[in-house]
Amino acid sequence: MAELGAHLTAASAGDDRPSIFEAVAQDSLMAALKPALQHLVKVLAESNPGRYSFLWCWFDEIYVLLDLLLQQHYLARCSASFSENFYSLKRIPTGDRRQQPLATAGLPKRQHWKSLLLLVLVPYLKGKLEKLVSSLREEDEYSIHPPSSSWKRFYRAFLAAYPFVNMTWEGWFLIQQLCYILGKAQHHSPMLRLAGVRLVRLTAEDIQALEKKLAGATSSETHSIKTQVQSAVRKALGGIAFSLSTGLSVSVFFLQFLDWWYSSENQETIKSLTALPTPPPPVHLDHRAGSALLPKLKTVCPLCRKIRVNATALSTSGFVFCYRCVYNYVKAHQRCPITGYATELQHLVKLYSPES
Repeated sequence: MAELGAHLTAASAGDDRPSIFEAVAQDSLMAALKPALQHLVKVLAESNPGRYSFLWCWFDEIYVLLDLLLQQHYLARCSASFSENFYSLKRIPTGDRRQQPLATAGLPKRQHWKSLLLLVLVPYLKGKLEKLVSSLREEDEYSIHPPSSSWKRFYRAFLAAYPFVNMTWEGWFLIQQLCYILGKAQHHSPMLRLAGVRLVRLTAEDIQALEKKLAGATSSETHSIKTQVQSAVRKALGGIAFSLSTGLSVSVFFLQFLDWWYSSENQETIKSLTALPTPPPPVHLDHRAGSALLPKLKTVCPLCRKIRVNATALSTSGFVFCYRCVYNYVKAHQRCPITGYATELQHLVKLYSPES
């Protein structure tokens, strides 16, 4: 047993590949970030529609722009996306079997731009496609089209084919992850394969080089106005990215909690946790009289002992009677027939059924 543990430790130490848990965790980090930010923007828009409604209307476009700037900064500085750098990972070209380049060296231009487009553009287009499918389904349910409409046939075929396309897409990712777990693939995601890169862990040399690069950027002096402006923009973007990275380490649990709380799968659980307690039945002033008046069948009026006609409830007690019966009783006695609570005619509430 000890020999097996030593063998696994040596194998993991010699392997620079991240585990499947690290790889999937960095993917889920960005997936949890967007819904949480979207909810915060929704709260702002609802609190002050005149000032913040544009953030909600253009949230996807604003988010993809910020995501583009953030991913570009980290790819250029650390050879990794934001979430990959958060988990101390970097990207290297797939076919490079030589000594791994440092994270500060950056990716080749081809791999860099492929990575940037696949990191930012693919999730944006996928989200837009899902919204389009949702709107088309609503339109198909509530709108009327001529039977021979070519547009109707087209989008019905599109809606019928989309679940299979989506299942193929998700299955592609699942198969790639299984191959990665079994050691048959260098990538846990097809997006990495299309970008021509693979993920490896940061080494001690990478960390030292990143620290030196950060220290050199802060201590270097520039004289050209153009260079000063570029340096100021890089510093501002770097400061925002650094603040987001360090702040996210504290708030990642909160963001994932928000994603869980507002997910559709947990709405029933949330409703059960936040639902108001059921009010207790009214306390009868005369228990014997009250129990004697109540019929066994719920559809029978306690006064006339027949099936209720024009069901009417008393807001003071909650019991239901025939309208004529309870109207005459309350008008004559000014109290509930069951509980004896003081009642007026304005306390009668007519109940309407769907059939009526």
